[in-house]
Amino acid sequence: MGLAPSVQPSDPLITFRRVPARAGLDRNELERFAHSLYTSVAKGRSFHCLITGDADLRRWNREFLRKDYPTDVLSFPAQGPRHLGDLGDLGDLAISRHRAAQQAVEFGHTLSEEVKLLMLHGLLHLTGLDHERDQGEMARAERRWRTKLGLSAGLTERSLVKAAR
Repeated sequence: MGLAPSVQPSDPLITFRRVPARAGLDRNELERFAHSLYTSVAKGRSFHCLITGDADLRRWNREFLRKDYPTDVLSFPAQGPRHLGDLGDLGDLAISRHRAAQQAVEFGHTLSEEVKLLMLHGLLHLTGLDHERDQGEMARAERRWRTKLGLSAGLTERSLVKAAR
C-alpha cells in the first residue's frame, strides 16, 4: 500500500490575510500555480502559503531570524524527518504582499508574477536548498524551475545582480 498525497486538487494551498480584494491578485490563478508547484517542485509533499502584510513578516523575521525589518518571503520548514520517500508536509511560507508589490514595480512585472516568484523561492528553501550556503545549487534549481514555469528573473538571480552593482 503506497502513501497517497494529503492534498487534493480542491484543497487550498494559499491563505490570504488582510489582503484587500482589489489588491491586484488573482486568487484562483495563484492557487492553480501553488498546485502546479505541489505536483512538480514539491513532488506531492504538501506546503501552505500565507499572503499577508509587512507587519507579520517583520514580526516573524525578528522573532525567528533576529532581523528587525520586513522581508518578502519567509520559509518555515516542517519539523521531523524529511527524506525522498516522505510525502509529508514540507512546511509553511509567508509572503508580504507589500514587499511583493514594491518588487513587482521595481522589476517591471505584475504583482501575481512576483508572488509566484516568491512562492517558488520559498518552496525551494522548504525542499532543503539554501542559496546562502550551497555554491549555486539553489540558483540553478530556481532558474530551471522558472524556465519550466514560464517565470521571469528569480530572487537568487536578482540578488546576484544587486550585489554586483
